[in-house]
Amino acid sequence: MSLLSVRDLRVEFATSGGVVKAVDGASFEVAAGETVALLGESGSGKSVTAQAVMGIVPRPAGRVVGGSVTYDGRDLLEPGTAKGLRGREIAMVFQDPLSSLNPVFRVGSQIGEMFRRHRGASRREARAAALDLMKRVGIPAASKRLDDYPHQFSGGMRQRVMIAMALALSPRLLIADEPTTALDVTVQAQIMDLLARLQSEEGMSLVLITHDLGVVADVADRVVLMYAGRVVETGPIREVYEHSAHPYTTGLMNSVPTLDGPRERLTPIQGAPPDLLALPTGCSFRPRCRYADALCAEQEPALRDLTGRATHSSACHHAEGVLTNAR
Repeated sequence: MSLLSVRDLRVEFATSGGVVKAVDGASFEVAAGETVALLGESGSGKSVTAQAVMGIVPRPAGRVVGGSVTYDGRDLLEPGTAKGLRGREIAMVFQDPLSSLNPVFRVGSQIGEMFRRHRGASRREARAAALDLMKRVGIPAASKRLDDYPHQFSGGMRQRVMIAMALALSPRLLIADEPTTALDVTVQAQIMDLLARLQSEEGMSLVLITHDLGVVADVADRVVLMYAGRVVETGPIREVYEHSAHPYTTGLMNSVPTLDGPRERLTPIQGAPPDLLALPTGCSFRPRCRYADALCAEQEPALRDLTGRATHSSACHHAEGVLTNAR
């Protein structure tokens, strides 16, 4: 049984130019103890999907208009349900820790507040618990840094503080939204290794949101690729990486530089992501796709299992052809 189930999720935002369908029928599941990566370019709907799960879609402009989100059998779209589970059962690490942390409070106090508010801990108990967490996430000289302010930490260390806060109440599901944004490559690897280690130790489920395929290659079990608010391909990460069955996935793979092998010119995806206020008819990826034909212009492709591959799905009319050419 899935711990998290997202079915036909639809989220809209009212703008001065019209209604934006930020998430348009997204579906995926996360099993207990599983790591799932949500991938896609900026504007694909990844972060809004996470906001819907957490119950923090910005109001009044944004609202969930359809679908279902269930966590351990509980309906997260029911008023008050997500709020009651945030922190204790479901936690989130945001992409910009400097804006997420309160600049006027010491980090030890901010971490310890989780224990005081939710566990009724005393100040001394909360401080001790915060220190243990800071040590656990690998902050050097943690006892000396408890009373430092967020601006006194580097970007990587601030992200570790955010991870410590998210883990404070031992959630069963952790959502990490672009946790390595603006960090150098070495620190990115350290943060991903930390998340993988903590996920293994806690046995929690982990949803990683990113636009960088390389970041999650060695961490995720499954991948869900989104484009223009829709899921276009999903499956085991190695299966999708090595046998992509959607032109968008193939394009992303071809645009990633490699350090080993012969030097080759990268092949970028032509064009730009679509305007969500004026999506093309049929397949949203059609204007950028070399496989596009009349069928693609007339009919939006549904996400379907590939022939003989029950765990690998693609929303492309020519999925089998893309799969063959990608080998």
